Amino acid sequence: MEMDVMTQTLTDEDALRADIYALLAALCRQHPSDELLNFLASMEVDAGAVNTMAQAWEFLRLAAQRAEPEALEDEYLTLFIGISQGELTPFASWYLTGSLMEAPLIELRNDLELLGFSRQPEVKEPEDHIAVQLEVMSALIQQGASRERQAVFFQRHLNPWAGQLFADMAGAPSAVFYSAVAMLGQAFIKTESVYLQKRPDAVQSVHLRG
Repeated sequence: MEMDVMTQTLTDEDALRADIYALLAALCRQHPSDELLNFLASMEVDAGAVNTMAQAWEFLRLAAQRAEPEALEDEYLTLFIGISQGELTPFASWYLTGSLMEAPLIELRNDLELLGFSRQPEVKEPEDHIAVQLEVMSALIQQGASRERQAVFFQRHLNPWAGQLFADMAGAPSAVFYSAVAMLGQAFIKTESVYLQKRPDAVQSVHLRG
């Protein structure tokens, strides 16, 4: 997906949120590059923190240190692609309806158009792929979208199913490194659901356009 993102001065908290969304999106789109793996392996983590996010970061750091690049590629392919189908089906329509290319995808496409996102020709997967939705959240934060607008997109399109996807990822037979990715994803989605929490009527009253 592509959109024009204006340069914004973000708070440290929002900059971190945008980075975490982008990181999870990158890891769900393809296996990590050597550069990304080295970055994750060398992260500084607060050893004294006991919250779930801190524990997830430490788990991911250790998983990156122990990972072998060739094994990671095989792990990703088995989880997300497979010969006919991977162990995971990372699409909103699948999780919400049991089938691909259903109403959740149509609703998402409508909202993406309102937000000014355009599909790039080289992108093959439907827009309700988990990586796309995580990228959109990262872009909204970087764009300086209001908390309310972020909450609308998150509650409509990501929160109803992303936590379950990451739970399934954690329990997938082939998940080794990706069990750590799953732990971070689960913790972050829970954190965001609290951070962006709105009364249902308040969320529905906010429009994505304007």
